[in-house]
Amino acid sequence: QVQLVESGGGLVQAGDSLRLSCAASGRTFATNSMGWFRQAPGKEREFVAGIPWRTTNTVYADSVKGRFTISRDGTKNTVYLQMNNLKPEDTAVYYCAAGQGILILRTSPPYWGQGTQVTVSS
Repeated sequence: QVQLVESGGGLVQAGDSLRLSCAASGRTFATNSMGWFRQAPGKEREFVAGIPWRTTNTVYADSVKGRFTISRDGTKNTVYLQMNNLKPEDTAVYYCAAGQGILILRTSPPYWGQGTQVTVSS
């Protein structure tokens, strides 16, 4: 099993920035990609960003391109999501996920964190 623990959520105003962190532990060798999803009230969970462990081929949802940046620290088994110029529509529970390959990560990641709330006020 792979355990994922998110941190860094909170309440901010529109235009502010936040950085989310996700620390992986356990059988991390079973995955080679990590990323972030979010779920707003009344909406389906959606993919936000992903990054492989061994390359810099990051992928983003169109709605966050240019504002969010995903990065990783392999020495800490940690992935970050830097969120700038936040908008009220970014309000959601943000989940960390891990899987074997970006395609699996985007569609059906086997490992999930517990989620962290991000609220952006206007």
